[in-house]
Amino acid sequence: MSTSTPVSPAADLRTPLKFAYWVPNVSGGLVVSTIEQRTSWDFDYNKKLARIAEDAGFEYALSQTRYAASYGADKQHEATSFSLGLLGATEKLKVIAAVHPGMWHPGVLAKWLITADHISNGRAAVNIVSGWLKDEFVNFGLPWLEHDERYVRTEEFITVLRGLLTQKDFSFAGKYYNIKDFTLSPGPLDIPGRAHPEIFFGGNSTAAQATAGRQADWYFSNGKDLDGFKENIAGVQASAAAAGRKPRFGLNGFVIARGTEKEARETLREIVAKAHVPAVEGFRDAVQEAGPSTKDGKGMWADSSFEDLIQYNDGFKTGLIGTPEQIAERIVEYKKIGVNLLLTCYLHFQEEVEAFGRDVLPIVRELEADLARKNDTELVGVK
Repeated sequence: MSTSTPVSPAADLRTPLKFAYWVPNVSGGLVVSTIEQRTSWDFDYNKKLARIAEDAGFEYALSQTRYAASYGADKQHEATSFSLGLLGATEKLKVIAAVHPGMWHPGVLAKWLITADHISNGRAAVNIVSGWLKDEFVNFGLPWLEHDERYVRTEEFITVLRGLLTQKDFSFAGKYYNIKDFTLSPGPLDIPGRAHPEIFFGGNSTAAQATAGRQADWYFSNGKDLDGFKENIAGVQASAAAAGRKPRFGLNGFVIARGTEKEARETLREIVAKAHVPAVEGFRDAVQEAGPSTKDGKGMWADSSFEDLIQYNDGFKTGLIGTPEQIAERIVEYKKIGVNLLLTCYLHFQEEVEAFGRDVLPIVRELEADLARKNDTELVGVK
């Protein structure tokens, strides 16, 4: 699994990689398969999981946003309230709540985020999701915008959100939002090293990449192989450079760590063999309108196969499948090309998150330190 990827100028070799996990706040686990998943969507399970994760060395958790049953997720907990509960149950973990423009007003979200920031002592963050499940909007009686127009609204949404988090008497006049001389008090906590609570953002299309470069603190990518990730973030980097910004990059990956590579591959084969075909096909039909509806045919999931969509954020593509050593080596290859954070998911969250912290993360840190030394620098801040 090891390769010899050249180190990109975008790689941050001094800063340790950060690790996050998907919060399973929706039923059905993180693969659309009838394989056993010893994972639960209830709060007690997730509260214990959050504590396991922060003890294992994870810095972030991402709560999913879903309102209607899709891809087998028949039951869903709302992301912001669930995130606040997890923040109250932990001491170090940062929890990212996913939210949709069009369902939230940016001023209401800014107020929620400031309150969550105070309650958690600076550990709340948001992931802005432009929205891809049409039925959720239409059946709620909300306007449905076509693909590129959703990103016009999203860019205004983040502009307003950041303005209200950082300015007094903030005003904005746009196509979707108009704010006049508005001040939110109190503001976010004054924490050294950050301007405001972190804003994450994802999307593979050209419009999404351009918006992310201009607006996001962090850009989340669906699962990608090494070349696919480099291609995916190129538009973000170009947009960010033009705006004088330097966002950081997160990558989704489904982790199957086993004693041997053969065992790990057998687990993947079983997941695929037991795929819930109607649910995967329904998910594919719902999401693959994104590519054709863009001007250039590029969009989230546009090039995803049936097998890819069994993990609904393309997590198999990242290739975190094998022994702990193989997975650690693969992760550091991604660091070489500019990944700053790995967003991970598992079949059996509590036990596998704990095992990742015990078996994979120490190897990652050793490899990171070696990589830094070979490039005449030093890995700093490892806890």
